[in-house]
Amino acid sequence: MSGYIKELKTSGEEAGVCYITLNRPEVHNAFNDEMIAALTEEFLGLENDDSVRVVVLTGEGKSFCAGADLNWMKRMKDYSMEENIADSKKLAGLFHAINNLSKPVIGKVNGAALGGGVGLVACCDFVIASESAKFGLTEVNLGLVPAVISPFVIAKIGESNARHLFLTGERFDGKRALEIGLVHQVSLDRYYDADIVHMAKQLIKVAPKAQREAKKLIFGVKERLGNTEEVTDYTCNVIAKQRISDEGQEGMSALLEKRKPNWK
Repeated sequence: MSGYIKELKTSGEEAGVCYITLNRPEVHNAFNDEMIAALTEEFLGLENDDSVRVVVLTGEGKSFCAGADLNWMKRMKDYSMEENIADSKKLAGLFHAINNLSKPVIGKVNGAALGGGVGLVACCDFVIASESAKFGLTEVNLGLVPAVISPFVIAKIGESNARHLFLTGERFDGKRALEIGLVHQVSLDRYYDADIVHMAKQLIKVAPKAQREAKKLIFGVKERLGNTEEVTDYTCNVIAKQRISDEGQEGMSALLEKRKPNWK
């Protein structure tokens, strides 16, 4: 079983929004090797699916994702060093597939996000947490460390917050998650679903190719930080290319002609 549900909205105000719902509520949507493989394949496939404009990642039931499944961890306990490395690379592949998807990914954190669940949150572009959401990088409580998710989490919350939360393993609420940049909005339950739809609609309104280039730009600048000449060359080439692109030309023409661009 894949462990998730896919629902693509094809009409109405959410047309083009694809909901990926982790569907193992009996274990708080904890992931195992089967779920990791299925989700990785799904997100890689979404890259070339032109019917999908925005992806919403959420969980079924009371939790978003409790990290690793206990039965999966039992099997890992007896893995060799080589088997552990191979297994960890598969997990890393899932996070990279989500993080590097050129289309916007909204994290709809409906409940607890622990351990690897925080890694999933960190890979999303925009995150809205429910008022009841809880978070925790709890690995040290199990004698482990949040190694595979660390590049994505540190990119979101910074080194200082990582030092605190990686080392203590303490749990924290949505307000704290908002303060450190892990989430972008905390919604009251009565507005929660509507806020998700509102954000998805905002993301669909813009030029799709430019949106993808904007996400690519962020990663490209980050890779070149520290080398002013490389950053300058890269960013100047990006904007020059975008200005002469079909979308760039259409957007500038629409502005000058005081009309809506064709993607609206």
